[in-house]
Amino acid sequence: MKRFFLLMFFLFSILVNAQHPVSGIVRGGNDKPLPFATIHLNNGKTIIVDVDGKFIIENTSDVASFTVSYTGYLSEQIHLKANQKFYAVKLKEKSQQLDELVIGENPALGIIRKTIATKNSNDPEKKLNSFQFKMYNKLIITANPDSIAGKIDSIFIYEKIGARFKKLDSSDFKLKKIIQKQHLYQTEKVSEIQFNKKQGRKETILATRMAGFKQPIYEFIGLQLQSFSVYDEKIVLFETKYANPIADDALDHYNYKILDTVFLGNRKAYMIHFKHKNQKKKSKIEGILYIDKESYAIAKSIYRFKGILDISSTNYFSYHKEEETWFPEKNVFKIVKGSNKDDVKILGETIKFTDEEDEDTPKKQSKSGSDYIYILSESKNFETEFNKPVTIKHPFIAIDINEEAISKNESYWTPFRKDSLDIRSIKTYSTLDSLVSKEGYEQKIKIGRKVINGFIPLGPIDLDLRQLIKYNNYEGFRFGLGGVTNDNFSKIVRLNGYGAYGLKDDKFKFSIGEATRLDNFTSTWLGGSYTDDIQEIGSTIFETDRKKFRLYDPRPFNLTTFYSHKTWKAYIETRFIPKTESIWQFSRTNIDPKFDYAFYANGTTYTDYTISMASVSLQWNPFSSYMHTPSGRIESEKKFPKFTFQISKTLPGVFGNDLDFAKFDFKTEIEKQYLDGQKTTFLVQAGIAVGEIPITHLYSISPNSIDRDAVLQRINFAGKNSFETMRFNEFFSSEYAALHFKHAFRKVKLFKKINPTFVAVTRMAVGSAREQDNHQGFDYKTLEDGYLESGLELNNIFMGLGLSGFYRYGANGFPQVQDNIAIKVSYVLDLGL
Repeated sequence: MKRFFLLMFFLFSILVNAQHPVSGIVRGGNDKPLPFATIHLNNGKTIIVDVDGKFIIENTSDVASFTVSYTGYLSEQIHLKANQKFYAVKLKEKSQQLDELVIGENPALGIIRKTIATKNSNDPEKKLNSFQFKMYNKLIITANPDSIAGKIDSIFIYEKIGARFKKLDSSDFKLKKIIQKQHLYQTEKVSEIQFNKKQGRKETILATRMAGFKQPIYEFIGLQLQSFSVYDEKIVLFETKYANPIADDALDHYNYKILDTVFLGNRKAYMIHFKHKNQKKKSKIEGILYIDKESYAIAKSIYRFKGILDISSTNYFSYHKEEETWFPEKNVFKIVKGSNKDDVKILGETIKFTDEEDEDTPKKQSKSGSDYIYILSESKNFETEFNKPVTIKHPFIAIDINEEAISKNESYWTPFRKDSLDIRSIKTYSTLDSLVSKEGYEQKIKIGRKVINGFIPLGPIDLDLRQLIKYNNYEGFRFGLGGVTNDNFSKIVRLNGYGAYGLKDDKFKFSIGEATRLDNFTSTWLGGSYTDDIQEIGSTIFETDRKKFRLYDPRPFNLTTFYSHKTWKAYIETRFIPKTESIWQFSRTNIDPKFDYAFYANGTTYTDYTISMASVSLQWNPFSSYMHTPSGRIESEKKFPKFTFQISKTLPGVFGNDLDFAKFDFKTEIEKQYLDGQKTTFLVQAGIAVGEIPITHLYSISPNSIDRDAVLQRINFAGKNSFETMRFNEFFSSEYAALHFKHAFRKVKLFKKINPTFVAVTRMAVGSAREQDNHQGFDYKTLEDGYLESGLELNNIFMGLGLSGFYRYGANGFPQVQDNIAIKVSYVLDLGL
């Protein structure tokens, strides 16, 4: 019995010591934290403090002391004390001796220069012909339960006569109870990464599991938490790009300092601390590069961004002697709450941020339990192979999710996990699976996704919100109902249609269509439709453009010139060509202009006419990345420029076609996002129409100004890519080219809730028109002399509302200054996406 008690006491002592972490902060002589100082434990292990000088020693069972060192400071040894959990270490600066002075350039700069110069010979994607490996990733959202006080607080309202009790706050108490049993969320995936120089890199997801969801949220799987390569010109952290500390121009942006020389494996490496020169710059990172002393390759890297979110990424590499290559082995990515004075709203929920405080300084503001929640993603690579034949199927797909990936059983996962799941992880799956099912969260997310795109799912039909109510000067208020069938109806057959009624023109409009899926991988559909509706004259519609849902569409408010059309259409839409979407179609349309107009062609005057037309519309996104899922193809990473081409040709003698003409339309979209939050966009659009072209099919390039004398009488809502000072029906062209330029500056904080974005805008167009005399009863001007307008937008001044002003100038400017001015109101709906 005595031996039993001695054994139990011994085991209990080990357990207590093993669970006794200590933490601390390292400061310099000026009381400022020393980022990335080195801590050598007496057991031989090394710890690097973070960018704030903070550190944690998780296991102190065999640690009696530790030594803190930092370049330019005297090292200090600290002995652990029995009941002390926090250590504030203050290092003294070294006295500058003459023999310690470094004459010449900072040696860290020479190392960085050699690292930049040897990037191509060290980057695995440029050095190796091919590689492939498997990767296991686990992501959790959790907190350390010991960090949360977990007490029930009494909340009082303080008044002149004293304090009045209001309620009990048990939120932290409940959170602590949950965190002690399980994580808030977790997901796992197993991927195969393949690369060869000809086809590039591709990820195939072999298995994926998201707690609570039978079908994963594929957009979440495609979320880019960080760059794959540390050699890219930009480092990506949480889908935001930062200047790489070894980019070609890195020395213009960063300061560098040698902290130490360490061993990684059996190879020596420099520890180089980098920090952005402009500390006021918002989009900056700080960290450490471990650079191999012989090859100047990256052997380990630590990146840290600290703002509204506190993001850190640590990349571990292993040295492969035969290939003489440092190759990625492991990654740890962590997001915690950062420091911010303002609350942030995401999807209607408010996240409150608090000022940071050190544990040995007075608290500025007490932290709630939610302040300790963090996201942790850990990846481990295995079964790595180099320079063996690798053939990548469908290389234009960056991420390919196998159909069976979402249905793997528990036995499949066990071999890939470095460690078996802990009790909290196991509980997370079982609890969230039942909770999500009970509360219907999976269905709510599906509904939310469709609502954002303008639909409300009602069983097998998605109700089209865009058809419910509209307004224009011809129809007045237009009320309608429309929808499209979804996968609950059929995954192969798709039915769509709508009906609408205009109060002013007293006419009913409708459309009905059907499509059949021919191939899942290429998203190929064969379909047909019949439509009886109206359309704005001179409008250019690219068939591949997705009709985005808006609460309102302001441009048609002041439109009066429409034509009615009765259109039969047959089409094929497909993504057969890599990185494209295309629609190939034939249509027959009876057109009746709803204004005083006649068109003269071939010796005949037409007041209405029939057009039989073949067309192809193709959108090409050569730089975007795509994900293929069991539900279809997703553009997982949008990159620019994007190009759209459309060719249309009437077919003389086919189904009673009256007119012979052809149209060639083109546009390209360019978007440049800067690291400081600014954004520049270009839209270049052009078209040419040849042959017998009626006014309904000419180009009017989206005018959006009312023809009235006073400036205030012309105030209306701003459109999207519209010429805000151009009068409706003022110009028409048979060929044209237009440029829309916008530059959005960073948000400006004027007042607490007024943070507008200033956008500089310039638009220009040039064009010409042939055979104007053929258009009878309709006068218009041409754009031979060009058209120019510029303006300034103040978006999101208050609750999404904005104001903008534009000025028209050049050869087509009006003599009176006030006639060239347009004032517009804008509204931006911010869903926090």
